[in-house]
Amino acid sequence: MIKRTVEISREAAHLAVQHQQLLIKRDGQTVGSIPCEDIGIVLVDHPGATYSHAALVALAESDAALVVCGHNHLPVALLLPLADHSQVVWRINEQLGASKPLQKQLWKQLIQAKIRAQARNLNANCPARSKLLDLARQVRSGDPSNLEAQAARVYWQHYRPDEFFRRDTNGEGLNSLLNYGYAVLRAAVARALVAAGLMPALGLHHSNRSNAFCLADDVMEPLRPLVDIRARDLFVQGYDEVTPEAKAGLLTLLAEPVQMGNETGPLMVNLHRLAASLVKCFQGEAKNLEIPTYLAGGDEVGDEECSRHAPP
Repeated sequence: MIKRTVEISREAAHLAVQHQQLLIKRDGQTVGSIPCEDIGIVLVDHPGATYSHAALVALAESDAALVVCGHNHLPVALLLPLADHSQVVWRINEQLGASKPLQKQLWKQLIQAKIRAQARNLNANCPARSKLLDLARQVRSGDPSNLEAQAARVYWQHYRPDEFFRRDTNGEGLNSLLNYGYAVLRAAVARALVAAGLMPALGLHHSNRSNAFCLADDVMEPLRPLVDIRARDLFVQGYDEVTPEAKAGLLTLLAEPVQMGNETGPLMVNLHRLAASLVKCFQGEAKNLEIPTYLAGGDEVGDEECSRHAPP
């Protein structure tokens, strides 16, 4: 049976338990109930959420994990059951057991998908787009030639063809929109990974003892161009700082339809499919990741402008 994921984020709630049913209460009234045995993950992302001790015990005894998110919407704590069997524990073991060749192959897939997504953000007739697609084809296992960086130089040179743009993580204007959008995406990816039973600190490529979300940073790479196009659109509309309206525009990106195989659905939903495909790769049941793609975009880039900045 597929375990369920319960998310508390939009409204504050009190979690209690009765007759082995997890009760979700608001203003003293029960608004939902789920058998504890059906739950795999409870993810709480609301500062007003409260819990009864009995609810925490019942979740642990039912082999469920409780994930607590901080003010930045990233997981800050995990309550895992101390039992002789746990899907979460097995997932972590599988993650730790992933071989270096497998990790390098998965990184190759992520970087190829990232570069192709960057190409889709440019006009179809732009020479830079062809250059990026060619670089994507050249990526090898582990990307030893660092074609990701080479593609980034080409991409950002043509990201705003009508004016010079320099990507700066500490910059203002369009850079601030990009930074906020990436933070939102990073949080959403981390949540999906944790919901899949994975530890976001154990990366495939990124490795930093002060970074608790290395795996999230790895997995979000091919999704960054989705933020790029939304931030660029907002900037063209006149938003040059992170206003409430600009935040809303970036947050709605998570609800935008993306394509996975022959199906389309909201990005937030398909992040869980991406995480599930990563689990299958760790388990040896699959070799390829399922990565969402957003096919719209790039139409506002003119051929003449792009050709003016074509790479050599």
